[in-house]
Amino acid sequence: MSDRETVTAADAPAAIGPYSHAVRHGDALYCSGALPLDPASGELVEDSLGAATGQALRNLAAVCEAAGTRLGEALRMTIYTTELEGFAEINEAYGAFFPSEPPARVAIGVAALPKGARVEIDAVVAIPR
Repeated sequence: MSDRETVTAADAPAAIGPYSHAVRHGDALYCSGALPLDPASGELVEDSLGAATGQALRNLAAVCEAAGTRLGEALRMTIYTTELEGFAEINEAYGAFFPSEPPARVAIGVAALPKGARVEIDAVVAIPR
């Protein structure tokens, strides 16, 4: 019998396809990619790459909270961006969420993201016992 459990976060934007916000398995939470969507309006936050990064991270934080953990417990994160040349701005916003002991991270430049977003972030997060 599997201890796999899907997680839906009321405070995060609704999934825009056939996927769960996250899947909890044992002591790990596997979060789907979070776009910089405003949870109330469903609209993209496009003010800047930094603002978009912050919104994507807030959406991931809401998913973590729904699963009984917090984003600060992240083990590994992946940032996808269509504007790799603006990575310094992404990095600054990301660093504000992890001022010490940040998780392992991968950054990937991509041609396009869903809904025309410029950034998407996914995570693997520990669930404290």
